[in-house]
Amino acid sequence: MSDESCRVKELISTLKQQRNELSVKMHLTGMEMREEWNRLDAKLSKLCSKYEPVKDAVGETSDDVWQSLKLLASEVSDGFKRIGQAVKESRSL
Repeated sequence: MSDESCRVKELISTLKQQRNELSVKMHLTGMEMREEWNRLDAKLSKLCSKYEPVKDAVGETSDDVWQSLKLLASEVSDGFKRIGQAVKESRSL
C-alpha cells in the first residue's frame, strides 16, 4: 500500500471515529445541526466510495484524485468540528 493510500485510510478511519463519537451526542442538538450532520455523513460516504476503488492501486493514484480526496475529507472534518462545537455549546447552556 502506498504512503498516500495509507494516509487516506488513516484519514477515513479518523473521520469515521469522529462521526461515531458525534452520533452519540446528536440527540441533544437542534434540527439545523441534524441537517448539517446528514450532509456530512453523505460526504463521508462519498469519500469512502471514491477511496475503495483506488486503495489497492499502489502508486497509480493520480495527484488529482489524491487532492480531491483530501479536499472532501477536509470538508467533512471541518463540519464535524462545527457540530462538535455546537454540541459543546448546547450543553453549557
